[in-house]
Amino acid sequence: MKDKTTTYQFLFALLLSAFSALGPFTVDMYLSSLPQMMKDFNTTASLIQLSLTAGLLGLGLGQLVAGPLSDVHGRRKPLLISMILYFLISIACAFSPNIGIFIGLRFIQGFVASAGLVISRAVVRDRYSGVEMVKFMALLTMISNIAPLISPTAGSTVTTFTSWIGVFIFLGFLGLVLTGLTVWGIKESLPIEQRVPGNFKEVVRNYGSLLRDRSFMGYALVNGILFSGVFAYVAGTPFIYQNMYGISPQLFSVLFALNGLGIILGSQLVKLLAGKMDERRIFRIGLLLAFITTAAVLLVVVVHGPFVALFVAIFLFAAAIGMIGPISFTLAMESQGHIAGSAAAVLGTLQFALGAVTSPLVGIAGENSAVPFGITIFMTSILAVISYVILIRRSSTSSEYKHYTK
Repeated sequence: MKDKTTTYQFLFALLLSAFSALGPFTVDMYLSSLPQMMKDFNTTASLIQLSLTAGLLGLGLGQLVAGPLSDVHGRRKPLLISMILYFLISIACAFSPNIGIFIGLRFIQGFVASAGLVISRAVVRDRYSGVEMVKFMALLTMISNIAPLISPTAGSTVTTFTSWIGVFIFLGFLGLVLTGLTVWGIKESLPIEQRVPGNFKEVVRNYGSLLRDRSFMGYALVNGILFSGVFAYVAGTPFIYQNMYGISPQLFSVLFALNGLGIILGSQLVKLLAGKMDERRIFRIGLLLAFITTAAVLLVVVVHGPFVALFVAIFLFAAAIGMIGPISFTLAMESQGHIAGSAAAVLGTLQFALGAVTSPLVGIAGENSAVPFGITIFMTSILAVISYVILIRRSSTSSEYKHYTK
């Protein structure tokens, strides 16, 4: 019986991870093409990176719409409409006549892709809670992060046969596949009687209650701020690896994929420790690891240290992200079951909105300087620690004091 349950959980996580993968594919698959696109569009590195920023903004802001819609109309219908739109917009991206239109389409592409991320996580909250949710989220994170392993390699493989245009045609095909999975594989997980009223005031009220919840916002901010460091890495390393260290586009894709393994290892560690160690302690260990590794990244880029040292530091930072992601999601969502879509939207939006801030910062000194990248990624860990101390630790201490004095 246990084997059947484990198999079902794995297959269910595999299905949901296909929708979670839409974010990494949308962001990562064209990374190795950025230098070539800069030439084809006859533009600058900053403008090309702005297309990445636009996609991240779309992924973030779209969740604020898709999350509440799924609380009102259920999970399945908004997901289906979004996947159809993703197919259409991806094809439009492939045939953009100039960089301005491409940037605008990238925002829309990210906007509709966001439904896959936020709704898949809302479905998890519909079905699981407590330690079981920690374990399932760790499993989902582990499987989902196969996408960063595959997407850059898939992108560079496509561009060996065609140009970057083929990458976006491939993304359009992926949208069609996900449309089919929605029709035949996704069952509605939110009963009608548990849905929230479909009016604007209720949506605003729900978001207001989330923003006032210190514990929820603490975990959401730590998670979002640290993930913005990942997006800084995504935006900066194509130029740092290839222009400064002479890494080929093919090797870059392999190295980028290996950092996905770091996230997988971190999430697998969480799965093994869940139920044996307090979740909050695992969270603190991950936060400490993130701080140490980002400090190491800054040191390496300032002294222009060896490439191996930079790669190892980023790999361990990825492992810290793999630890923090499932735990922060679970601790943030514990008491938000009635508005799981909106809560998942806030968590996801913070990741991508903050990522949209950090992504252009890494290129402000030009494509041949890694110092802004090092400063940016280290600052994310500092701000994450500050958020933890102010919103989570003080909130927990205050709650314990009130409980003790009663």
